[in-house]
Amino acid sequence: MSKKNVEELLIAGGENEAIRNKYDAVKSMDEFVVQAGEDGYQFSTTDLEDVLRESGDSFESFGNPAKRMIWWF
Repeated sequence: MSKKNVEELLIAGGENEAIRNKYDAVKSMDEFVVQAGEDGYQFSTTDLEDVLRESGDSFESFGNPAKRMIWWF
């Protein structure tokens, strides 16, 4: 498990709209972590929470379709 993998996913999502859309549609943090693992990004919910807290981002989604402000551009 690794915070580095969280950062790699957030960067990939910032560079790729399809990745952002895929993960923005995920409802819970646990589902997000499972999906990330299936896509080769191994990390825990704690790792994700730590990275988001350190960067000042929130996992909360808004809008329709749902969007998150976690992606690193």
